[in-house]
Amino acid sequence: MLDAMFKDLKEKMHKSVETVVREFHVVRTGKASAHLLDTVRVEVYGTMLPLNQVATVSAPEPRLLVVQPFDKNTVGDIVKGIQKSDIGLNPSVDGGVIRVPVPALNEERRKELVKHCKHVAEEGRVAIRNVRRDANERVKRLLKDKEISEDQEKDAHEKVQKLTDENIHEIDQQLAKKEKEVMEV
Repeated sequence: MLDAMFKDLKEKMHKSVETVVREFHVVRTGKASAHLLDTVRVEVYGTMLPLNQVATVSAPEPRLLVVQPFDKNTVGDIVKGIQKSDIGLNPSVDGGVIRVPVPALNEERRKELVKHCKHVAEEGRVAIRNVRRDANERVKRLLKDKEISEDQEKDAHEKVQKLTDENIHEIDQQLAKKEKEVMEV
């Protein structure tokens, strides 16, 4: 009973950490990363599709992304999709390839991005704390229903807190890493 609860707890906390890491991938740093275009959606063939389903994205240079469409007829749609996204990049067409220069960030923009990263990390911490709260309530209910002993309850609360601390620490490490990346000139 407790084992299943802990398995579920670990899974939910891990998903919260993964969500934060995924959000961090999209945040622009001074260097080009194929993940910068992860949120771009393109209207092709009458439907909205993620960019990675209609083209490959690569970063051959630190300040350049290259988007290679699977179908040459979608070049214009892809350019429109990148321009409509709120990432502030300006693509240019070079034959059948789209080049997206990634300009260096100014100090003010870097600070805004760090602030955004801190907000994302805090949302992740809150999600983990909510999972902890739910788990602790389940443990209390199990004790009340006399399905576990008081010692088991105490151990379970300690294990829940340990998992919470580990996952929050992971988010903090990811935040520090991303902050360093963003502030790097």
